[in-house]
Amino acid sequence: MAPPSPPCLLRALPLVASSSSRRLRRRPTTSLLRCSSPSADAASPSGEGGREYEPSFADDFLLAFFRAKMVEEVGWDSEKPGYNGLIEVANRLMVKGKSALETEQSAVRVLRSLFPPLLLVLFKALLAPIANGQLASMMVARATALSCQWLMGPCSVNSVTLSNGKSLSSGVFVEKCKYLEESKCLGVCINTCKLPTQTFFKDYMGVDLYMEPNFEDYSCQFNFGVSPPPLDTDKALKEPCLDICTNARRRKEIGTGSSTDGLQCPQV
Repeated sequence: MAPPSPPCLLRALPLVASSSSRRLRRRPTTSLLRCSSPSADAASPSGEGGREYEPSFADDFLLAFFRAKMVEEVGWDSEKPGYNGLIEVANRLMVKGKSALETEQSAVRVLRSLFPPLLLVLFKALLAPIANGQLASMMVARATALSCQWLMGPCSVNSVTLSNGKSLSSGVFVEKCKYLEESKCLGVCINTCKLPTQTFFKDYMGVDLYMEPNFEDYSCQFNFGVSPPPLDTDKALKEPCLDICTNARRRKEIGTGSSTDGLQCPQV
């Protein structure tokens, strides 16, 4: 795809930092790397409170760049600035797709367009095979934690258990995913984030990835180096709609969501 035009980037830049900051909280597992924006406040000496994440200029640029690529794929842009506009574009991506698979494929194309093609080819050919993929898994975990907080919110690198039973510091724990919380839609999470991200890392970077979103507290565990289960056994695809989903509430009100099966997200 052609690079985004400067006007498109400039349009998306303002007011990205308008979302409220969230406090960081630790997960029970051992965190090897605490990632924060350069402008994040240090923890208080008393240990109370904690650091708050504040988007930096680099975060603003990354959001604008990502949004521009999504706009190219969708062929439409929102009039809203910043993150709110990004969510509207993501929802339009869902509407544009004639099926969940088509939406996933569109999202994969967006992810591919974020990287120089040669970089992806070289990474998959030269780095992914080293140490049975363990080096590449640890590298992408750290890169994800350091560069994607503008999209997901505060996150940290942690250890995951590989298929051979060994532990590897190739996980990323997202404390409360901003993308999921703001979209308010399980289908948007599954079809524009979880499934396409898993496919992108496997097919274009040679790294297995299993993402485990928690639809109760909106956290998410990235397991790099771990193969995802078959779609028919992936528990995330069997979850009911989110409580904050406006469409789910409407279905409850008119009586079409009287059981757990009836609350299954129609977009998954």
